[in-house]
Amino acid sequence: MKDKSIAEIKLILNDINDENSNVLNELKNDSRKGVQKLVAQKLKYFNKLKTKKHEFYQKFKYEHEFWSKGYQYVAGIDEVGRGPLAGPVVAGAVILSDDFDIYEVNDSKQMTDQKRHELAPLIKEKALAYSVSVIDSNVIDQVNIYEASRIAMKNAINQLDIIPNQLVIDAMDVDLSIPQLKLIKGDFKSVSIAAASILAKVYRDDLMIQYSKQYPEYGFDKNDGYGTKHHLNAIKQYGITEIHRKTFAPVKNSL
Repeated sequence: MKDKSIAEIKLILNDINDENSNVLNELKNDSRKGVQKLVAQKLKYFNKLKTKKHEFYQKFKYEHEFWSKGYQYVAGIDEVGRGPLAGPVVAGAVILSDDFDIYEVNDSKQMTDQKRHELAPLIKEKALAYSVSVIDSNVIDQVNIYEASRIAMKNAINQLDIIPNQLVIDAMDVDLSIPQLKLIKGDFKSVSIAAASILAKVYRDDLMIQYSKQYPEYGFDKNDGYGTKHHLNAIKQYGITEIHRKTFAPVKNSL
C-alpha cells in the first residue's frame, strides 16, 4: 500500500465495510501521518456503528420476545399530528422481519426532515407490510383528538396486507381483538413503532406541504399546522380554513 497516495488510500478506505479487513490491518502499519489519520477516522466510524447496532438491537427486544413465542407478525403502530391546530392525524403501521437492519431507524422526532425522507422508502422496501391512515379535522372535531388517533391506528392496522398476531403501540390501545402491548415513549423503545412513526410523519409533512399550496397564507409547509406566531396571526387576519380543527383553542375562539 505504500505505493498508493493518501488520496488513493482514502478512496480504498471508503469501500471497506469490515473492521477486520486485511487492507485496514495493513494500513495500520503505514508510518505516514496522513494514512494514520485516515485509519483512525475509519476505526472511529466502526466504533460508532457498533454502538448504533447495539442500541438498535436493544430496541428490537420486544419484537424478538414475541417472535420467540411464536408471534410471527408483530406490527408497530404510531400516530403523528395530535397537537396541531390544522390538518389530519396520521397513523402508521409496520410489520418487520427479524433481519430488518436499517440501524438508523429511531424516534422520528429526533431526526431531520431529510433523514426521515431518506429512511421512509428504505423502510417500505424492507418491511413485510406497512400502511398509513389519515383522519381529517372534521372527524377530529366530532370525536376528539384522542379517539381520532385510535381510529387512525385501527384503520392502519386493518389496511395491512398481513394480519398481525401482536401489536406494539405507542402509549395507546386500539379497539381490536389482537393482543397489544402499550409502550410509553414507544417510538424510542421499539424499532417497529419507530418505523411506523417515520412513515406517518413523512406522509403527514408532505400532505401539509400540499395544503400550503392551497392555503399559502398559513405557512403549513413550515409549521405543519402547529400554532406558531405566524400561523396564529394568519388566523386573525384571514380566518380559518377547511382543515382547521374547530374544537381546538385558539381556533375555536376565532369563530
